[in-house]
Amino acid sequence: MIGVRTFSDGLYMRRLSFVLALLAAFSTRALGAGNITGTVRNQSRGGQPAAGDDVILVRLDDGTLEARAKTDGRGAFAFAVQYPDKAYLVRVLHQEVDYGQQASAGDALSLAVFDAAPQVAGVTGSIEILRTGTNGKLLHVSDMIEIKNESSPPLTRVGERTFEAYLPANAKIDSVLAAGPDKIAAVISAAAVPGEPGHYAVSFPLRPGSTKFAFNYDLPYEGHVAFSTKHAYPLEQLAIMIPPTMKFSSRSAAFHVLATGNDRYQVHAVNQLKAGEGPVFEISGEGLLPPLVDQANSVARTPTPGIRSPTGEAPGRPVLAALPSFDSRLKKTQPLSQSFILGAVTAVLLAACALMVWRARKPGRISRARQ
Repeated sequence: MIGVRTFSDGLYMRRLSFVLALLAAFSTRALGAGNITGTVRNQSRGGQPAAGDDVILVRLDDGTLEARAKTDGRGAFAFAVQYPDKAYLVRVLHQEVDYGQQASAGDALSLAVFDAAPQVAGVTGSIEILRTGTNGKLLHVSDMIEIKNESSPPLTRVGERTFEAYLPANAKIDSVLAAGPDKIAAVISAAAVPGEPGHYAVSFPLRPGSTKFAFNYDLPYEGHVAFSTKHAYPLEQLAIMIPPTMKFSSRSAAFHVLATGNDRYQVHAVNQLKAGEGPVFEISGEGLLPPLVDQANSVARTPTPGIRSPTGEAPGRPVLAALPSFDSRLKKTQPLSQSFILGAVTAVLLAACALMVWRARKPGRISRARQ
């Protein structure tokens, strides 16, 4: 009979609607489990959606670029993941600067990007650690510097000379590495400034937060070498880390010995340095610092309450693995190579060495407390 509904028909329809809704929910959940979605917001403009930005999805195990997308008008994007059991990296390109975040299938990300400018107020130095030891006729040096960008509103500094380093004139550079606030290290290049031996400039974006650079180089060594320091930004602390068998000397009374509690190295430090010319010091004698991995393991085994590493992570937490750098327009990714290994080692080096130096700090030695 047409046009007549019974109680049983109504009950049946309600049950059918409930079953269909359940099936839809499960289907959506299953579909989402194979996706990585997210939204991108421009924090330089109060968190408004970043529309039209390029986004790429990269597999962390081999650096393969798996997919591309663009953010829509709401700043949203979505990727269908091919390998749900693998770890991924999502990178967003905004005004020629990329911003990354690790992800897994099923994640819903929230990424922040910032407008870029050649001049940004609020950029200053934090800590520089010069780690050195002998290697036959050479003195090997790893010079690590942390730069902070506390601009307001937050902006990313870009340009051909976002950071400048002053090395000994006869330094032979092995590698230069950088790690932004996303803690992903990359091998970068340094351009020699014409007519100024030892002066190098790098073009690496200084995103809001902390950026770390490492200049690894060798010097001819015949038992002693003098360093004349110079800094592009003011520094809260300069620390010199050498083996216990080597000797440190300086005419500057500002240097003091940090009590590290470890007899495998010694640290001499000076606080509150202005930009420009810094103190002169000399290294003499011979000695090898313990392998970096041993130092990192030592730090992880003996965390110090209340102290955090420059990465912002609590002591003992792993540093994110490095990836090869991407070109400015995200056209391609470089295959995994020695740069991947060097980047990972430097990420650990920056965290381990700085943490060891910071652990030795005593309250009140520097005017601004570090968290």
